Amino acid sequence: MTEKVTTLYEAIGGDPAVRALTHRFYKLMDTLPEASNVRAVHPPSLEGSEEKFYEYMTGYLGGPPLYTDKRGHPRLRSRHFVAEIGPIERDEWLLCFRRALDETIASQALRDLIWAPVERLAYHMQNKE
Repeated sequence: MTEKVTTLYEAIGGDPAVRALTHRFYKLMDTLPEASNVRAVHPPSLEGSEEKFYEYMTGYLGGPPLYTDKRGHPRLRSRHFVAEIGPIERDEWLLCFRRALDETIASQALRDLIWAPVERLAYHMQNKE
């Protein structure tokens, strides 16, 4: 007998939920005064960054591998070496992600499942003290 496995992507609501999460994340980054340092390491327009993050999160959460299909292996850390990411930028990024997650994903249990590995990833992305 084969069991149906539900991915986080499916559990949170699929494409519309990932779009809402990533859009809210970048809206917060663009508007919160307390995210000014992380905003400063991004290009003037966040449109391209938002699209890449949407593609990445879609696959990361178990949906279609949009990012890898278009861009290959994420190599996240090496792709982010162009931006200096210290504790301030990391924490501001996490602030935006936490708020976006809380505002767009209804289930606390699902938010918790998403948060823990994303928080670890943010710490891994730090490339300066």
